[in-house]
Amino acid sequence: MRVIVTRPAQECGKWVDALVQAGLSAQAFPLIAVGPPPDTAAVASAWARIASFDAVMFVSGNAVSHFFALKPAFAHVFRAQAAIKTRAFVTGPGSLAALHQAGVDAAWMDAPDTQAGQFDSEALWAVVAHRVVPGYRVLIVRGMGDASMDADVGGGVGRNWFASQVLAAGGEVEFLVAYQRRQPDWRVSDRQFVHQAAHDGSVWLFSSSEAIANLQNAFPDVAWDRARAVATHARIAQAARAAGFAVVCESRPVLADLVASIESLP
Repeated sequence: MRVIVTRPAQECGKWVDALVQAGLSAQAFPLIAVGPPPDTAAVASAWARIASFDAVMFVSGNAVSHFFALKPAFAHVFRAQAAIKTRAFVTGPGSLAALHQAGVDAAWMDAPDTQAGQFDSEALWAVVAHRVVPGYRVLIVRGMGDASMDADVGGGVGRNWFASQVLAAGGEVEFLVAYQRRQPDWRVSDRQFVHQAAHDGSVWLFSSSEAIANLQNAFPDVAWDRARAVATHARIAQAARAAGFAVVCESRPVLADLVASIESLP
C-alpha cells in the first residue's frame, strides 16, 4: 500500500520518513508550494510592534517558520526571561514542533492537548478563551494563496472563526501574511503519476483542502471514483468527498493515528 504525502515540500520529507519507519511505503507529492511573504516590510513592522500584542496565533508550521525567519536579533520574546510577555498560540502538533524549533519556550506556548480529539481553531479556543479579555490584542500570522482559494476552499475558515471569537470577547485582531502558497510547478511525468495513483490502490494523505483543489485544477480529467484518501480534519475530508474520492477516512494528524487509519482502509 503506497501512501502519497501531499504536504508542501518543506514538510513532506519528515512525514515520508516517519511513515516508512512505521512500516508503510510512502512517497512525496507536494500539492502546495510555499514561498516567502509578498511584503517583508509588513513582517518587519509586526516584529517591531510585537510588544503591543498579547498573543500571536500561528495558523500553521509554515506560518511559524516564515515569521521567525525574519525575526530581528533584538526581538527577545516568547521566552521566560523576556520582559515582553507575548504568548504563542498554535492549533496542532506540527505547529508546536515548529515553535520548539524556533526557540520558543514551552511556558509561552498555548495549544490543544496532544490527546485532544481534534487540532483546529475550535480546540485552541477552548484552551485560550479564558485569556482573552476586553482589549486583548491578537496577531494572526497566516499564509496567502490565490484569493479564490482563501475564500472558497476553507483555508480561512478556522482562523476567521478564531478571530470572531476574540472580537466577540472584546479583544482586537490583526492579520499578517508571513508566506505565500501557490500551485507547484508541474512536470510532464506528474500527469501519468496522478492518473495511475487515482486507481492503483494508493492512499492520498491530505492535510489541506487547498491541496485537493490544486489537484483538481491541475488534473481536471482525472476520475477519483476508485481513489482512497485519509484527511486530517473533517473539513478536508468533506473536500475530498466533494472531489469524488471513493473512500475517505478522517484521522488526527498524529503518526500513530494516521498509520491506524491508513491500515484500516478497505
